[in-house]
Amino acid sequence: MYLVCHLSNIPLRKDPSDRSEMVSQLLFGEAAEVIEEKDSWIHVRLEYDKYSGWIDRKQMLVISQKEFDTYASGPFFSSIDLVQSMTFEDGGTLQLVLGSSLPFLTGNIVKISNFKATFSGNSIEIDKRNAKRWLEFAMLYLNSPYLWGGRSPFGIDCSGFTQVVLKLCGIRIQRDAAQQAQQGQLINMIAEAKSGDLAFFDNAEGKIVHVGFILPEGKIIHASGKVRIDKLDHQGIYNAEQKKYTHNLRLIKRFI
Repeated sequence: MYLVCHLSNIPLRKDPSDRSEMVSQLLFGEAAEVIEEKDSWIHVRLEYDKYSGWIDRKQMLVISQKEFDTYASGPFFSSIDLVQSMTFEDGGTLQLVLGSSLPFLTGNIVKISNFKATFSGNSIEIDKRNAKRWLEFAMLYLNSPYLWGGRSPFGIDCSGFTQVVLKLCGIRIQRDAAQQAQQGQLINMIAEAKSGDLAFFDNAEGKIVHVGFILPEGKIIHASGKVRIDKLDHQGIYNAEQKKYTHNLRLIKRFI
């Protein structure tokens, strides 16, 4: 069975319970394949990044395998407004957040299975020609609050931030920072880094736990408490407000 998110966003949980940790979110238009079912919960694998977790079965729309396969082959579109409305044929509305997928978009009509709605905002066809706009997209999230597992401007974590920004650029990366660190082109020294490269940071045990986009002039934009801009050097991230280094630099990868 195949599903698509037809709500603004829904939580993907570690275990089949409303009390379980949220490990990620599906945004509108993102699809998933069912792995397992348990009571009112469905264990799914996401089409976009193969991430898996549990969702409430009431929060997804069933689609055909043909529709699901189209997600991988593209082309597809994404919303580039911070928040924008979608209107159903019956007159109901839904608010979509930045980075939502708009599958099978024709003009301003989104149609998935028996679901049909009019999208009122701005969209972009996802391909690598959008890579030069990464900073424009990243800055839209500035001051968004940190939320573990979040991928929305109303709550986002560090790797959710880098993943959705690169999604808008037509570049697919994995969900977690440790997974993302295994992708891309390795940059040997910070002096060789370019704006848009991803900087990864580890903890005392050497595990990759944080990621952000390198900016010009020795700065970084990343989600820590909120999406913020801090100083970056060979040692790591320096938070001027706290007057200390908060993250230890481990490695740099290039995706753009």
